[in-house]
Amino acid sequence: MEESRVIVELGESRKKYCYVNSLSSREMESLSAICDTFLPSLTTATSADTFFQSSASMAGTPQLIGGLISERLKHPKKWLIRLGLWMLSTWIGTFILCGLLSISTHFPYFHTFSQLSQHQRQNILLSWSLSFFYPLRMLFKALKLLTLLVFFTQVDENLTWKAIDYPGPDPQFKTLDEHKQKQSEMLLGPLHKGLVDMTLPRDIVANSLQRIGFSAFANDTKKKHKPYSLVIRCDAVVVGSGSGGGVIAGVLAKAGYKVVVLEKGKYFARNNLSLLEGPAMDQMYLSGGLMATDDMGVVLLAGSTVGGGSTINWSASIRTPEHVISEWSNGCDLEIFDSKLYREALDVVCEKLGVQSEIHDEGFNNAVLRKGCEELGFPVNTIPRNSSPDHYCGWCCLGCRDGKKKSTCETWLLELVKSNNGAILPGCEAIQVLHKQKRGSNRKSATGVVCRYERKGIQELCLVESKVTVVACGALSTPPLLKRSGLKNRNIGKNLHLHPVTMAWGYFPEESKKSYEGGIMTAMSTVVANYEKSGYGAVIQTPSLHPGMFSSLMPWVSGVDIKMQMCKFSKTAHIFALARDKGSGTVNSTSSISYQMDESDEKNLQNGIEKILRILAAAGAEEIGTHHCTGRKLNVKKASYREFEKFIKEESSRPMRDLSTQICSAHQMGSCRMGVNPNESVVNQMGETWEVEGLFLADTSVFPTALGVNPMVTVQAIAFCTAQSVLEILRRKKC
Repeated sequence: MEESRVIVELGESRKKYCYVNSLSSREMESLSAICDTFLPSLTTATSADTFFQSSASMAGTPQLIGGLISERLKHPKKWLIRLGLWMLSTWIGTFILCGLLSISTHFPYFHTFSQLSQHQRQNILLSWSLSFFYPLRMLFKALKLLTLLVFFTQVDENLTWKAIDYPGPDPQFKTLDEHKQKQSEMLLGPLHKGLVDMTLPRDIVANSLQRIGFSAFANDTKKKHKPYSLVIRCDAVVVGSGSGGGVIAGVLAKAGYKVVVLEKGKYFARNNLSLLEGPAMDQMYLSGGLMATDDMGVVLLAGSTVGGGSTINWSASIRTPEHVISEWSNGCDLEIFDSKLYREALDVVCEKLGVQSEIHDEGFNNAVLRKGCEELGFPVNTIPRNSSPDHYCGWCCLGCRDGKKKSTCETWLLELVKSNNGAILPGCEAIQVLHKQKRGSNRKSATGVVCRYERKGIQELCLVESKVTVVACGALSTPPLLKRSGLKNRNIGKNLHLHPVTMAWGYFPEESKKSYEGGIMTAMSTVVANYEKSGYGAVIQTPSLHPGMFSSLMPWVSGVDIKMQMCKFSKTAHIFALARDKGSGTVNSTSSISYQMDESDEKNLQNGIEKILRILAAAGAEEIGTHHCTGRKLNVKKASYREFEKFIKEESSRPMRDLSTQICSAHQMGSCRMGVNPNESVVNQMGETWEVEGLFLADTSVFPTALGVNPMVTVQAIAFCTAQSVLEILRRKKC
């Protein structure tokens, strides 16, 4: 089988990210046909001629997808895509997957997928989307998501931006770049003095660390540390730099302890942000944003850069709700959450983040949500944000260009750097937590971390020896690290909650603002947040959707329809329902996540969609619809009351657990939960693991249950409390 090895590039940024396409020519033939079915070349007489006439293959999309499938995509069902592509390159395989739709009335009657007409291929893909055979639904969803996401995030000679009324990078910052080009903080970032470039020669890296006061040396392979090219000794090593790790690192360093922060992702200073959706997702999101549960039921988004999720989140800064505090303290017997310390931690965190609720100007999506709620008499609140009142940036999901959003890079990590007691090592992935048996005890004691980094294309190992180890690499990455490190607690990776999200949209042709402009989250409704007074339900908020994510979420019913829908992109508002889920899943590995939504969660999302459709209509939408794969929509202006009510009832009662409606998750939690019993939890109330002394967890994985609101403030408050426990241990060891 011939192998086509093509280097592909994901757009323009300061650095090119390339993936080798190793799909065979037969697989590529099928993939190209599928991509051109999703996005065909169309003949139109509109002002968007170039956009409509361009097919996916004309833009090089199949080659880009081939590279992603070959190297970037790590999903356990990836084999299904490759098997499907190979089968579609044969007539018998095409008949098996496509059935009678692939047969013609003319010789040779049976054809490969690429030999079929556009009409036949379109009908086949539509049949897959609702097939009783689950793997076909998975195949459809995976290929649709990849095709639309890649096509609409390509930036070289972009063919879509003008047609869909999208400027690309935030145009407000072009003059800012020119004005501040010579300022080192803009070029290097506020953390530059504490960053250690691991791509430099080992001796230079060791000397840089020694100047900050660390014991570090480039290892001579003849010595006892033979496997490691670099050895660092410190008081505490923190794995992860997000809302958990960043807090602990800052607190410990300010207290005078030497802290090393290991971050798998790269660091992007403000001036080096591309603010381009494709490159930013590839560089700053876990697995490039190409993560989903094993059954493709939920698409997962998580940060993977210095600052973690706080760098690319949507600014919402909501304190732990009182009913959640009550459940965790009373129902889970965790006294820490009803303590004076935790209340103080919430105050400290909110002050550090500059949390405030004032808005100078509200963006399109949030204005729609607020107006619709006010018209219907639904409760609507202003969301507190960790940004200034004039922060009107819809690009913050791709990094904050002006630093007004107070991520850990602008707060806790900055405190670490200013203390001269900390070092941040980007591009270093922790692969094992080290521990040894304690004398005269059944427990083990943490001794440090082994991490892996790349220098000159070669993978090297670094040993960080420490008195205390803190793991804070997120609910999806912390469990695999603990398992690789030999921890046996049966709860590791279990009880994963995802805050499942589903959306509805409304088209507002007369709106002057654009869908991608403005603060991402400033309004929220709790109209279905406390279903049957259970403490569980769904909050209603707005997302940030740039063209790639927008297109991959919207229903696909034909190539014409998706292009017409994309031409309405800038005037289409989205609102979502986020469920506080009772359903749970398991983190099996770094690429395998299973999840089962509970029936009550499905009901809460359906209730949310029902309210959202009414909100959109009440706000003045001309057209409304959901993300169900049938792509039904209603012209509100022309529909009768009866037609409107029927549409609402039918669309809000559709199932959420069969891949027919896209479900997303930007909050993952609970996979190493906190508790009072090692048989039911992974860490105690101090955040220390039951198995290994001196090993603490400080991220959303320790949440006892799903939270129900945006988790940034809660995880930072928990991390602040955990930091006090770590300080006690370090003080004892110092004595």
